[in-house]
Amino acid sequence: MLNPVHLRTLVEVVKAGSFAGAARRLGYTSSAVSQQISAFERAVGVTLFEREAHSIRPTGAALLIADRGGELLAALDGFEHEVKAMVQGVRGRLRLGTFPTASSRVVPKALAKLSAERPDAEIRLDEAEPDDVLPLVLTGELDLALVYAYDLVPRTWPQELTVLPLLDEFLLVMVQAGHPAARNDVRLEDLAAERWIASRDGTSGATCLTRLCAAAGFAPKIAFRSNDYEVVQSLVAAGVGVALVPALGYRALPGTHAMPLRHRPLRRHVHVVHRTANANPLLRDAVNALREVCRNAVGGHITAP
Repeated sequence: MLNPVHLRTLVEVVKAGSFAGAARRLGYTSSAVSQQISAFERAVGVTLFEREAHSIRPTGAALLIADRGGELLAALDGFEHEVKAMVQGVRGRLRLGTFPTASSRVVPKALAKLSAERPDAEIRLDEAEPDDVLPLVLTGELDLALVYAYDLVPRTWPQELTVLPLLDEFLLVMVQAGHPAARNDVRLEDLAAERWIASRDGTSGATCLTRLCAAAGFAPKIAFRSNDYEVVQSLVAAGVGVALVPALGYRALPGTHAMPLRHRPLRRHVHVVHRTANANPLLRDAVNALREVCRNAVGGHITAP
């Protein structure tokens, strides 16, 4: 049987790239790390690192074991926590991932509701974009996550995940108050000559803007980029450009005007995802709390499916 201590040491050595680096992370000596790796190699019957005078190189076997071992260690950590929670009378732990606009508009009220219903639960929150949180859900480091997909940037979800719709939000064109396009029947073609403010290159929001403008017959002149919608709106209010933002990201700042595109209405779809095999009893309560908050958010440019 493989020793989980040795497996954790292997994972840390692969991450750190050296025995000394792993020793610092784990609180061991370099000699202890080397001895554990040697014992692991004897247990599995294969060389895990090519040792040179001043460096080591992981073999293919080491990389494979470390990759799969990370999942096993996450599961073991979760199991150990559940056992401790049972012994101590704690009702459980939930690890939630979310993206910034949902963090401010949806998650706080949902967590308040969940905390009121499960006061002894430990809830951890991680914030990142969908491409960053999805792998953490798959490995078990997160129990569930809020993610999104744009109409013009479709996503496919891993088969291991259960994907539940939470809300749909229209994409809004935002211009400075008093701009000639500040009217409810604005056409995208009317903004072809404008400077645009977009999210970081390669993000779904930036890709959606590029595809939307291409369908209207022009390439947007992107002058500024920011993933912070507060910054985007401040730039629009200052009159340095126009922007396309999801409804959750719009705060109606003074000096701005926002409206959906009547001729090309587009939406961003928000989902909550979790591993189908995840048996955490807090999952159902968390999903119910998120759904209730989203139902109450219906109105304006946001709707619950």
